[in-house]
Amino acid sequence: MSFNVHQLDTFALVGSAVTLFAILAVRVSSRTGLPTLLVYLLMGVALGEAGLGIQFEDAELAHALGFAALAVILAEGGLATEWHDVRRSLRLGLSLATIGIAITVTVVGLAGHYLLGLDWKLAVLLGAVTAPTDAAAVFSVLRVVPLPKRLTAALEAESGLNDAPTVVLVSLIATGAVDHDPLWMVAGTIAYELIEGTLVGLLVGFGGSWLMRRAALPSTGLYPLAVLILTVLAYAIGGSTHGSGFAAVYVAGLVLGNAELPHRGATRSFAEGVAWLAQIGLFIMLGLLLSPGRITWHIVGLALVAGLVLTLVARPLSVVISALGARLRWQEQAFLSWAGLRGAVPVVLMTIPLAERVPGAERLFDLVFVMVVVYTLLTAPSLPWVARLLGVARPSDPRALDLEAAPLERVAADLLQITITPGSRLHGVEVGELRLPAGASVSLVLRDGDAIVPEHRTVLRALDDVLIVTPRELRESTERRLRQVSRHGRLAQWLKDSP
Repeated sequence: MSFNVHQLDTFALVGSAVTLFAILAVRVSSRTGLPTLLVYLLMGVALGEAGLGIQFEDAELAHALGFAALAVILAEGGLATEWHDVRRSLRLGLSLATIGIAITVTVVGLAGHYLLGLDWKLAVLLGAVTAPTDAAAVFSVLRVVPLPKRLTAALEAESGLNDAPTVVLVSLIATGAVDHDPLWMVAGTIAYELIEGTLVGLLVGFGGSWLMRRAALPSTGLYPLAVLILTVLAYAIGGSTHGSGFAAVYVAGLVLGNAELPHRGATRSFAEGVAWLAQIGLFIMLGLLLSPGRITWHIVGLALVAGLVLTLVARPLSVVISALGARLRWQEQAFLSWAGLRGAVPVVLMTIPLAERVPGAERLFDLVFVMVVVYTLLTAPSLPWVARLLGVARPSDPRALDLEAAPLERVAADLLQITITPGSRLHGVEVGELRLPAGASVSLVLRDGDAIVPEHRTVLRALDDVLIVTPRELRESTERRLRQVSRHGRLAQWLKDSP
């Protein structure tokens, strides 16, 4: 008994230290533009057999834990997604998550067989596991790149939707189902699992929101927990009924996150914290799974070639074809091509063939790991520069207007906090000149540590923190007006922002 307690103390010591270091690494990552996943992956490698000597080679356990972590991450993605932003780019995101996946699998699979010399099964597996983008990787970088909403919404929708079809495809390939079933049956299986998972997600989402609006729980802390458990329930039902659990959990999160539920702000904050914990555990575990001794220059060379094909051929081709009819400028299509970060999802998907003991899976795992690290290091830090070069960045939005929001549940309103940065043209504007929508009002101005109750003629200054109360149905128009004045000053007119 004492031995077990000692083990628990040691695990708690190491685990808490590693987790705290990983949390602090987020600050460094946000400043450098590097996705935190790279830091966590390298932490796992440092803790593994080549570093502190922790042995972890259980592919089946990694597969199970990896999928559980992905489910939590997708749930948080759905809960944090604003439907009114995503719906305008949903067709493009869905096209990238289906047609784009098929194109990437085909191009990378052909290159894997004819250029890298892999047998057909490993070549198609390479295409399948590297096809989906990673929401965690994409948005950890895009936080520092202000973009039009239709681009961020397209990337968000793609990242949330493309895990489901690729998980089904990789599973079918790894288990050998594609060797016996015709192509139409494989496509039908994927379509069925996606549709069934989506229906489960809608059922749990709408049913859960109906229940939560009528439940009188004794503690406010139970509401965020209940909402997150509902998304996990959707994942479990979707998987147990032979549908896509990933589609179910994302759709359920999307419905619940956009429903008028009690304590929505607390729910999203709780889900975000749990998702960060899932990411930390997931990426460190994947780093532990790697054996650096197996990495040879031959593997590195193969990874570089595969990454070039994926980045410069497969991804641009999938974007161009998926964006037909979307009326995107070529600069926007080019940025979408460059911003398709793969992150840890390909490494997680590689645990499926590892668990199924597919011949050559270990070598392919090493190739994919190197490819993810190298090309994330190359593409992620360059995204701000590429956005400016292509003219798709909007440097004054939100850099000139830092905006946060908190819900006021009892009155169905939101409290907006904006910080007027030195580049904002809100500097020198009077409160009355803001011309906010009727019902929204400036309630407080914080300046140099003093709280000022504003009047109509109060002049806003750079570095002021301004608190604005707005009815929830007017929040979008209030934010839009603030951004207009931030860009154009007091003469800004009521014009629609570009999507």
